[in-house]
Amino acid sequence: MKVEQIYTGCLAEAAYYIESNGEAAIIDPLRETEPYLERLKADNAKLKYVLETHFHADFVSGHLDLARKTGATIVYGPTAQPNFEAHIAKDGE
Repeated sequence: MKVEQIYTGCLAEAAYYIESNGEAAIIDPLRETEPYLERLKADNAKLKYVLETHFHADFVSGHLDLARKTGATIVYGPTAQPNFEAHIAKDGE
C-alpha cells in the first residue's frame, strides 16, 4: 500500500493519495487535478473513491472533476448534504 501526502504550502493544504493493488483513493483534492491523474497513470491505478472530509471554504476542491474524469465515487461523511451525486458514508463502512 502506498500513502502519499500531497502538500500545497501556499494554501497550507494537504491532500492524500492512497493506492493498493491497482485501486486508489484521493482525500481532499485541490482543484488542479492533473497531479493526481499523473500519479494514477504512473501507478497504473484506477481511482475508486474521492473522499471529502468536509466542505472546504478555504480552497476549491477537485472532487467533481476527478469523479467526472475517472468514474470514481465521491464520498462524504454522514452529516453532509451535497447537491450533487455522492455516497454518504455511515459509521462502519
